[in-house]
Amino acid sequence: MNKYRSHNCSELNIKNVNKTVLLSGWVHRKRDHGNLLFVDLRDHFGITQCVIENKNKFFNLLEKIRPESVISVEGLVVKRQKGTENQDISTGEVEVSIKSINVLSEAKDLPMPVFGEQDYPEDIRLKYRFIDLRRNEMHTNIILRSKVISFLRNRMIEQNFLEFQTPILTASSPEGARDFLVPSRTHPGKFYALPQAPQQFKQMIMISGFDKYFQIAPCFRDEDGRADRSPGEHYQLDLEMSFVEQQDIFNEMEPIFFDLFKKFGKNKNINNVPFPKISYQESMDRFGTDKPDLRNPLEIKDVTEIISSENVKFEIFKNLIKKGSIVKAITATSTNTKPRNFFDNLNNWAQDEGAKGLAYLSFENKSDKLIGKGPIAKFFNEEAIKNITNLCKATEKDSIFFVCDLKDQAYKFSGIVRQKIAKELNLINENEFKFCWVVDFPMFHLDEQSGKLDFSHNPFSMPQTSFENFSKTDPLKIKAFQYDLVCNGYELSSGAIRNHLPEYMFKVFEKVGYSKKDVEQKFSGMIKALSFGAPPHGGMAPGIDRIVMLLAGKENIREVTLFPLNQNGQDLLMGAPSAVSDNQIKELSIKLNLKK
Repeated sequence: MNKYRSHNCSELNIKNVNKTVLLSGWVHRKRDHGNLLFVDLRDHFGITQCVIENKNKFFNLLEKIRPESVISVEGLVVKRQKGTENQDISTGEVEVSIKSINVLSEAKDLPMPVFGEQDYPEDIRLKYRFIDLRRNEMHTNIILRSKVISFLRNRMIEQNFLEFQTPILTASSPEGARDFLVPSRTHPGKFYALPQAPQQFKQMIMISGFDKYFQIAPCFRDEDGRADRSPGEHYQLDLEMSFVEQQDIFNEMEPIFFDLFKKFGKNKNINNVPFPKISYQESMDRFGTDKPDLRNPLEIKDVTEIISSENVKFEIFKNLIKKGSIVKAITATSTNTKPRNFFDNLNNWAQDEGAKGLAYLSFENKSDKLIGKGPIAKFFNEEAIKNITNLCKATEKDSIFFVCDLKDQAYKFSGIVRQKIAKELNLINENEFKFCWVVDFPMFHLDEQSGKLDFSHNPFSMPQTSFENFSKTDPLKIKAFQYDLVCNGYELSSGAIRNHLPEYMFKVFEKVGYSKKDVEQKFSGMIKALSFGAPPHGGMAPGIDRIVMLLAGKENIREVTLFPLNQNGQDLLMGAPSAVSDNQIKELSIKLNLKK
């Protein structure tokens, strides 16, 4: 028998009664009943209740030992007294009557408790992550992550993908986010970069003649953290396929995601394959975002034309429209019975979000005609009410909320308002996963700050315009074979059919100001590879962290990450980033120029 345990802390049941067992684990919690001391012993697998009498010579030792100390106990399995069973744990019908105890490791006073699952400040949790991970909720999340990765790996192999590992030290690339740079000791003044993604390498794998590739890839980006994005690093299911079109990739991946969420999705409903496809523009028009939450039944309408008409005298909006603004409308269903403070609270929320407010119209039926109610109703005549309710499909039971702003801001904020109203009205079904593909992304966009043309997505994507017509087409009208997989308002993956033609690559980059020489210099390896016969190919890269976050029902990605950085990109446990010695700096042939 193993010297630490004969069973784990989830195995014992009625069949083990009257057997002597050896268990090891952490002291989860103690309950002192005077002549009896109960101890919940916890290991990776579960909890077993142990009990010791005050006449046992080990009683005082166990009484004094701190929570989270590691002990082994030997004892007899006995049936619990009737009425004291615990149906919440697998060992709840039995307990271990302790004969002897061996203290394997004593714990200091805890900076945070493990028992009870209390909320604690994130800085404490991250600094003592090894304790935080003992908590049942966190422990379960990390186990889920492991199972999700195993499931994905097995399914990819079943579908004839080959797993390869691509380099971690590589060259800096100008596209995407900011690189993490690694100075070279042997090549003074030069730097490696940690890969933002294995993008170029996975394309070269296809060019090398392999047909299907995948890996669970670490990716590094020097960008700020958000609730749904880790600062510093993340993991993705990186994949690429040769001789495919967009639909081939959808056909390959949809069953995997359906089965994954069916297996680990806590019995939530999932929309069937094929997942709906929504164009980027349609998504922006209907939902105000390119990652729509399809559980939300509310949709957005453009009512700029109606507000501009002579039937509306709302001069605040009309003046903004003359300056280039548009007006978006969101119909909130069944709000006719809501009190005035419902609308006031939404208006106050909008102001807290940086907007000037949230105008709205409510309605009542008089003589079979809808009449407007609310602060701005006086500005709408009967014809305007008729037009706007017809367009927005609003009834006397509904209200319409308005967002007026410049185009980009109006789209964005109307999408936020749509989600806010749906949550306030409990319209979002939390018991389902709704997937969709967002397709037909624009190849280019105008950068808000510089006003210059830039890539809107992946620069290596194949335009939907032919090589011959590319130069003659307005770049802002060129769409790309790019797509995102979206679920419940989260982008789970982006992907594209790649541009495998070097001459076409030069044309695409020329639009954003790169000369042929620039492209050959910045992407020398890629251009060289494409020049020796490249198959049409494409792929995608679902984010592991977001997938697990959705399956676990969490809203913060750090809840499903083993050892995450905090919001400021710091590892509070290991003390990174940290200062290094002068000698290390000298070896790298670099000098520090710290800002005071």
